[in-house]
Amino acid sequence: MRITRFAAGDEVSYGLVGTARSGPAAGGEVIAELAGPPFGGGDGIKVTGTTYLLDEVRLLAPVLPSKVIGFAPGSPGPAGPADDGLAGRSVMYLKPSTAVCGPWDAIRYPALTQRLEAGGELAVVIGRLCHQVTQEQAAAVIFGYACALDVTAADLSERDGQWSRAKGFDTFCPLGPWIETDADPADLELVTSVNGEVRQRARTSQLLHDAAALVAYASSVMTLVPGDVLLTGTPAGVGPLEDGDEVSVTIENIGTLTNPVTSRD
Repeated sequence: MRITRFAAGDEVSYGLVGTARSGPAAGGEVIAELAGPPFGGGDGIKVTGTTYLLDEVRLLAPVLPSKVIGFAPGSPGPAGPADDGLAGRSVMYLKPSTAVCGPWDAIRYPALTQRLEAGGELAVVIGRLCHQVTQEQAAAVIFGYACALDVTAADLSERDGQWSRAKGFDTFCPLGPWIETDADPADLELVTSVNGEVRQRARTSQLLHDAAALVAYASSVMTLVPGDVLLTGTPAGVGPLEDGDEVSVTIENIGTLTNPVTSRD
């Protein structure tokens, strides 16, 4: 299933994205409105009976996470004890919920930075409250997958020595265009382009750690709640963004997320 969050006029709802089988919209993409959030409850997914044409609504970030957890290779240095469950000295970092934005929302270039960068990533959406799950249990707590852009003020990252400010600005975590619940994350092609020029092309099988390992590690540190998002890492090719650019990440069997970049504050 493809599950989206959308605005129709002043109303915000969740919906199922599909193809109309009959009627005036036959063959076109439509959204069947859901009665409430699709995860975290015990009643399952229920539709209201109201449908919308996909091009008649505005897609929003498909989830409003309490936190976004990212992973990146650690800095070179002496290897410590292998007590964290992740090889390669990976570093876990957080993005605030206020960094999240949706498809076609503008990534705002802060006046505080002179070097803005973005990398495409596979986003894992948590569907159940969990803590200290094993890799074998991870599939049961994963709701689905989406496209993500991890935006970073690279010069601030180097200056600060940690990433809270560099990765935490508003609009620095676009998510979308929807959550795909049936995708197999093991080996999907990921392509990031800026103004139509490919910057990154890789497969999720090349990631340092798979989704199950990251869920297990993150949940060993903190409780994950329905709607939380884990970013699984970005391939080589992260490059600068400028005012007026349009950046897109496409992940096989999921979709394409596109966001423009606007001028500094």
